[in-house]
Amino acid sequence: MSNSPIKKFRLGLITVAIWDNDGFYSVDLSRSYKDKNGDWQSTTSFAHSDLLNVAKCAERAEIWIGRQINDQQSKGA
Repeated sequence: MSNSPIKKFRLGLITVAIWDNDGFYSVDLSRSYKDKNGDWQSTTSFAHSDLLNVAKCAERAEIWIGRQINDQQSKGA
């Protein structure tokens, strides 16, 4: 697995990062926020108001991964 994601999608404060581990894809979902010092941080805890963007980011990741897998299968056929 590389040290950086191969693809990211962001909606508002929600980010999904896609990782490739030799053709096995995994994702990290996170929410950005500013701490009391004004520094940007991230968390994997989501508020009710975040859930629509979480779902949309997850859907975008699923579509992107599906395309990658289809492309790999087409090249291998």
